[in-house]
Amino acid sequence: MTEILVQDVVADGISGDRRVVEHPAWPELKNAVEQIRPWQSKDGSIDFDAEGAPTRAVAEATLDRVITAIEALAPLLAHNAAYHRALVVDLRKWSGGAFGVPDFLDSLLAFQPAQQRADGLQHLVVFPMYTQNGNPDRNLEAVVLRMVWPDWLAELERTRYDNPLFLGIAFEDFTAGYDTNSAVLFPETIAVREAPERFTWGGIFCDREAARFRRVTEASVEILGVELPDGIREMIGDQDRCQQAFVLWDMVHDRTHSHGDLPFDPFMIKQRQPFWMYGLEELRCDLTAFKEAVKLEADGFGQGRDVQYAVLFDRMFRFPVTGERVRNYDGLGGQLLFAYLHKHDVLRWTDNTLKIDWDRAPQVTNQLCGEIEKLYRDGIDRPKLVHWLAAYDLVSTYLAPHPGSRWAKGADALDLSLPPRKLVDEVLPDEFPLSMFYEALSKKLKNVIASTKGITAASAERVAA
Repeated sequence: MTEILVQDVVADGISGDRRVVEHPAWPELKNAVEQIRPWQSKDGSIDFDAEGAPTRAVAEATLDRVITAIEALAPLLAHNAAYHRALVVDLRKWSGGAFGVPDFLDSLLAFQPAQQRADGLQHLVVFPMYTQNGNPDRNLEAVVLRMVWPDWLAELERTRYDNPLFLGIAFEDFTAGYDTNSAVLFPETIAVREAPERFTWGGIFCDREAARFRRVTEASVEILGVELPDGIREMIGDQDRCQQAFVLWDMVHDRTHSHGDLPFDPFMIKQRQPFWMYGLEELRCDLTAFKEAVKLEADGFGQGRDVQYAVLFDRMFRFPVTGERVRNYDGLGGQLLFAYLHKHDVLRWTDNTLKIDWDRAPQVTNQLCGEIEKLYRDGIDRPKLVHWLAAYDLVSTYLAPHPGSRWAKGADALDLSLPPRKLVDEVLPDEFPLSMFYEALSKKLKNVIASTKGITAASAERVAA
């Protein structure tokens, strides 16, 4: 990918071809934010009576450093002018309100990156926020990112996969909340007084996704003795090519949440459901991206071929053995994909070697997608609990439930006088435990998975060198 540079700007003596993170105000901003973060409570406020808290004067002086740095960097990013002005106002309001629970709704509304999706465009983003799969507290964070929006992707979005809110993004630099497993920038994570009527953008860091995919896949292939066709091996060795695959996968996946035969709330964020329902929704979106990737490959898009490899390997190798086992719905989706392909003889684990029938993999993967789509379509005519039980039957056809599960024993084992949301309490934390295959693989990949925390394209290349 072409290196992303600030275009046609000269400010404070910095030439127009310099990256934002090379401006001396960036480390100043980053250091000031890092000083503030440990002072904050879970809700983002600062309790000046807490042990280790600063005086209010020190907090105000440190926040002034944040504001000064933002104002120094703002001329480099004229497309963010309205956002940066609103951001400074929100920061000053937070200080003037004795650093209570922060409210950055006005600056959030002013930040509209989806209106300017240009490949390489940089953004300086500062918000009190939690980072999904990272830091659960609403700490102040600062991120410099760049858009990943090549012409071929823009054309596909315009003609085939309309997704006007989606942002493909990559890290330039970040504060500690992103030195984690988080690979998203979502507006719903930001501290505001009230949720906006609608969110207008959502970003996924394809560089982090690609880098950890490469590291985990390389290790898995070696451990399992997988024989790779040359095209797949070349892809895994190419960070830029993997990023191109992930930004396409992410765009189609994100779009699928609102397309197809769906419940009213496809993201299911307003409902309490058993975690296998979330797992099936995420897998449905991934397998839809796989299905579309098969079509794209037939239409001459090499990225379509790469998306297929990425979905298969990331889902089968990384997802099942990443994170805690408690209600791990992404892990469940990966287990289900592996078991389905294994039971349909696309995968064979013999002589301590994993063999893959590359010719049949697309057809059988699309077959699983079809089974999940049928579940959704039939669910439109079912009561909620009946739909949950049907989904359980689908998963348990291929994955063995925990022997102590009440759900596995069927409706007769459940107290059907309770509302469905109460029956969720009967779901075990690890309703579908790892198979012996994955238990062994998890131990072998443990250190590799841990090494991907905070990974970026640049850090991955440094380790490889």
